[in-house]
Amino acid sequence: MNTVLSRANSLFAFSLSVMAALTFGCFITTAFKDRRVPVDIHVSRVMLKNVDDFTGPRERSDLGFITFDLSADIKPIFDWNVKQLFLYLSAEYTTKSNALNQVVLWDKIVLRGESTKLNLRDMKSKYFFFDDGNGLRANKNITLTLSWNVVPNAGILPLVMGSGHMSVPFPESYETTKSY
Repeated sequence: MNTVLSRANSLFAFSLSVMAALTFGCFITTAFKDRRVPVDIHVSRVMLKNVDDFTGPRERSDLGFITFDLSADIKPIFDWNVKQLFLYLSAEYTTKSNALNQVVLWDKIVLRGESTKLNLRDMKSKYFFFDDGNGLRANKNITLTLSWNVVPNAGILPLVMGSGHMSVPFPESYETTKSY
């Protein structure tokens, strides 16, 4: 005859097996969903300064400032397996010293139940846009892209790029004003 402990162990193991199967079912129903949405990025102002870089050798580095507008409807991304989205705007560009530079300029977390219409106007970059040298000056191909990480209830964390990006030319001269 089975003891109470062996019956409890069997019940616990069966419950865990059922929960694992349900979790896998939750994952597989949304695993192959296309999570791209159209994104509209518009840059209204670009400013470039040459400032002292205190992180390394005492040289001067480029510091860029960008004011942008961003609009997107991210409602189609949310389904019953999405807890939140981590949105971030990044800049990609090449310089003589680096084949690929990537800098995150702005980010936002959107939780389930919050407004899913992004209509941001005159946003300034949240993080510094430093280059490790003078690669921003007169750079004609700095591409801004909105991407997001989907944080699901169960499953993998997909990294998705929005379908829409913008190339921004940077000025050939530095600003000398004190404010942005």
